[in-house]
Amino acid sequence: MALMQPPVCEFNAPAIDFKLPGTDGQEWTLEKCRGENGTLVMFICNHCPYVKAIQDRLVQDTLELQEIGINSVAIMSNDTVAFPDDSLENMQKTAEQFSYPFPYLLDESQEIARAYGAVCTPDFFGYNKDLKLQYRGRLDDTTPSNKTPDARRDLVEAMKMIADTGKGPEQQTASMGCSIKWRE
Repeated sequence: MALMQPPVCEFNAPAIDFKLPGTDGQEWTLEKCRGENGTLVMFICNHCPYVKAIQDRLVQDTLELQEIGINSVAIMSNDTVAFPDDSLENMQKTAEQFSYPFPYLLDESQEIARAYGAVCTPDFFGYNKDLKLQYRGRLDDTTPSNKTPDARRDLVEAMKMIADTGKGPEQQTASMGCSIKWRE
């Protein structure tokens, strides 16, 4: 497990369009995932301990964001041959187990992760209603060895600010997690 941290937010970078299959059998595009007040694009996977540590919180937070017009989408870009825990079948099981309230998509070619500049799981990209990047930070300070039930909710607070003002916070703490498992 290689610990990675994404770079800081490149404010106003445009969201990258995609057309990817979901665990629900549908094809999803950025437009189909877009929220009225913002869009959260998340790169996650099934096997990463950093993602596992936040699963319940991720569901809770994305449901809360839906209430204010922010839609979320999760993309899994790992090499599924080398990491079969991240296969589409296992993605479907994970989405069902946690009742994901967002589409969970497979980026088999890894082109979308590369286009976004995703480096780890989880990696969060928070966009305003105009699909301009305003947040590239962590969910909260939870790690596999540090589960703080009353942690400051960095992602939710930032996305609420984005919904209200169109702008994200100047100070952002990078997410951390396992490296995306690139094909050789």
